[in-house]
Amino acid sequence: MIKILPLGGAGEIGASCFYLNIAETGIILDCGMHPQKIGLDALPRFDVIKDLPVDYCLISHAHQDHIAALPYLVKQHPYIKIISTPQTRALAELTLHDSVSILTSQLTDEDKFPVYTHNEIDLLIQTIDYKAYEEKFIINGYNHNSSEPVYATFHDAGHILGSASIMIEHAGEKIFYSGDINLDHQSLIQGAEIPKEKADILMLECTYGSTEPTKTLSWVKEAKRFANEANKILLQGGSILIPVFSLGKMQEILSMIWAQMQSGALAITDIYTGGLGKKISRVYDYSRFVVPRLDTKFELQDVPQKDLYTVERPDLLFKNPSIILASSGMMIEGTMSFRLASEWFKHKNSAIFTVGYMEPNLPGYKIVTAQKGDKIKLSEFKEEELVECSISKFNFSAHSNREGLLEIVKKLRPDNIVLIHGDADSIDWMGAYILRNFKDIKVYAAETERLIEFI
Repeated sequence: MIKILPLGGAGEIGASCFYLNIAETGIILDCGMHPQKIGLDALPRFDVIKDLPVDYCLISHAHQDHIAALPYLVKQHPYIKIISTPQTRALAELTLHDSVSILTSQLTDEDKFPVYTHNEIDLLIQTIDYKAYEEKFIINGYNHNSSEPVYATFHDAGHILGSASIMIEHAGEKIFYSGDINLDHQSLIQGAEIPKEKADILMLECTYGSTEPTKTLSWVKEAKRFANEANKILLQGGSILIPVFSLGKMQEILSMIWAQMQSGALAITDIYTGGLGKKISRVYDYSRFVVPRLDTKFELQDVPQKDLYTVERPDLLFKNPSIILASSGMMIEGTMSFRLASEWFKHKNSAIFTVGYMEPNLPGYKIVTAQKGDKIKLSEFKEEELVECSISKFNFSAHSNREGLLEIVKKLRPDNIVLIHGDADSIDWMGAYILRNFKDIKVYAAETERLIEFI
């Protein structure tokens, strides 16, 4: 019997965490925090598994919504064994330390929420074991009650550096956990490698399940469109603010921009980066020979970059036309991109370019849905502001589009699909389509704390 118990990231994007029980071996797939929630509400529902066997935690990648709750899991289950790819382990050392700083800034003295320390993170990182792509390993738990071992294998997921889908096998049964997956090439990272074997159970992310394919163009087509729009702004003397995630999006967009400049498609101008994103870029550079890369010779450090965090005043970024890559990608309140947005609103020759998905209840969504001349209120504590700059939306996705997700279904030919990591519309669309077009597949919409059993 295989049991799947979602602890987070079921009918939403955030706090991804799924408990599996296979022959009394307890396995947790990912352990993230919800980026839009604070305190205990941001954590997976660990209390649900307090009396169950918990032996292993397999981490698919180092984004906060998949790894940031790991210290809280370890406090409750100190003997748990944690395994990731080598690159995810290296990136976790940066992202987990960053999460300490974020939590400390968010919480007040009245919040009864224990923030882990940097020393605790250092100790935690030392305990993470790592396995290369395609390396099959045994994960039998302490109470394992079968003569057949449980195996796990990481497969390149094509999402960010070190990201992995996970195949788990026991007694002839195979479970494929997609994690965040992307079949298409980006600027640096190659598309995912899907195993050429049938899966009995597919746990499939649905981020873009409800998005029409026409709204998710290829990186090549989007890069050309980006260059055309950027040239218009730069040639009229404006500067461009691009909100990006420090991990993944900053590296891919920086690479794309430099490639467009080198080809002559985009005017050469100053590029500003900095902070955590620049540290992560160094990990991308030294890992380029050991993971699938489109160009192993290219290094991000070779791109001329100015340090955004040494600029004394935001208005100085308009002295000469420039491109600024600033976190966070969704312009969460208090982040660099959020703080710079108000300055950009004042400059009619400049622009804000968004390059990915925006959650509807975050400041970035208000900006991406605004037009020049609109008045918007970015947060409860800010005054209404007039938008005088241009706003353009691009979609450089690190997730598979709808067609890619269905391609995964066709390749793995599962008997059962558990739909995860998507909003209600995406889950509903994917579920309805699969039921109509794949008559032999049973479909389950994952719900937090609701057990799914396969006999």
